Amino acid sequence: MSFEDDGPQHAAEGDASDTSGGEGGTSGAVAAEGGATAPQADATAGSTSTGEGKPQGGDDSKGGNDSKGGGKESDGAGKPRSKRPLIIVGVIVIVAAIAALIYWFLHRNQISTDDAFTDGNVITMVPKVSGYVVGLYVDDNSFVKKGDLLVRIDPRDYLAAKAQADAQLALAKAQLKSAQNALEIAQVQYPAQLVAAQAQRQAAEAALLQANEQYRRQHEVDRRATTQENIDQSTSQQSSSAANVKSATAQLDIARLVPEQIRQAAATVAEREAAVRQAEAQVEQADLNVGYTQIVAPADGFITQRSAQLGGYLATNQTAFMLVTTQVWVTANFKESQLGRMRVGDKADITIDAYSAITLHGHVQSIQYGTGSRFTAFPAENATGNFVKIVQRVPVKIVIDEGLDPKRPLPIGLSVDPVVYFP
Repeated sequence: MSFEDDGPQHAAEGDASDTSGGEGGTSGAVAAEGGATAPQADATAGSTSTGEGKPQGGDDSKGGNDSKGGGKESDGAGKPRSKRPLIIVGVIVIVAAIAALIYWFLHRNQISTDDAFTDGNVITMVPKVSGYVVGLYVDDNSFVKKGDLLVRIDPRDYLAAKAQADAQLALAKAQLKSAQNALEIAQVQYPAQLVAAQAQRQAAEAALLQANEQYRRQHEVDRRATTQENIDQSTSQQSSSAANVKSATAQLDIARLVPEQIRQAAATVAEREAAVRQAEAQVEQADLNVGYTQIVAPADGFITQRSAQLGGYLATNQTAFMLVTTQVWVTANFKESQLGRMRVGDKADITIDAYSAITLHGHVQSIQYGTGSRFTAFPAENATGNFVKIVQRVPVKIVIDEGLDPKRPLPIGLSVDPVVYFP
């Protein structure tokens, strides 16, 4: 009751203070700072601000509201903080831990890597003979089957070489036939010559013996019983017979070389046989060269990197194109720390970056006996210099068992993500 009766007087005083520079507002602010420590001063200031004029009283009433707000802030500062944020954080941590545990449990028996790509057999097609291309039956990225004709080189030069080789073979065969006939003759002729030489020597020895007897008789008889002509004739016959014996002996020595002469004839036959075989090899090589003018596909696959052009010149061992076979597998470079439980035969799932909707199924076919860095051109030499340990990667071959669409080719070199499952 005392606060309400005194209100008009204090309001008038407050109005006068407002006209002089807003002192009533200042007293209201001081009251707001005082808060609950000076309730009587606040009441006195409030009655002073409401005693004089409505406008001024309205402004002071805002000041009173500010004082009330200040009282609420001071009351809030005194209350204990809420634990709801801590509870929310704790729930999030627990849910994340449970999710991580579930993920680990589901993936504890599998490993994966993104360092993997498709791989396959690539056959380099090179001509074994040179010449101009007169037939080209493939185009870039076209599919071919085993045995299909791909390129044909002008064969005329090689057909001429084949004809020449055939002629050389015919000549060698004729020479062989002649040598064989000579051998047959030698096998009969040389033994007969030996017999004839022996008989001739015997005849020469007999003639020499007769000449010696005649010579002896002519020189032993009385000179009156013979003539000088008979003596000279006997002497001449003796000398001639002696010479004939020597000649027959020499002929006999030559005739006794029958085995050697037969072996010489047989060697000539062997030489002609070798010439025939050489000519046959030349004919075979000529046939091969003619066949090499036609390049056929050694396996099913796709033509890539084609450099052969119709009418162009292909040199020997020049790459005409590459043939990528249809057999495709995956080469995955796993870290060495991931190979502890991996075994040959483990199942694997493969996703392809190019075909995200396709999942292939396969198994581990083999694990390379050596890291990739070991087979580089310049392998690391860790025995010298400073050593920095680097995790090595080992290539693993994964064979595709199912899931591959035959109508959709799988080029080699595509990035894949294999997942290997442990039993």
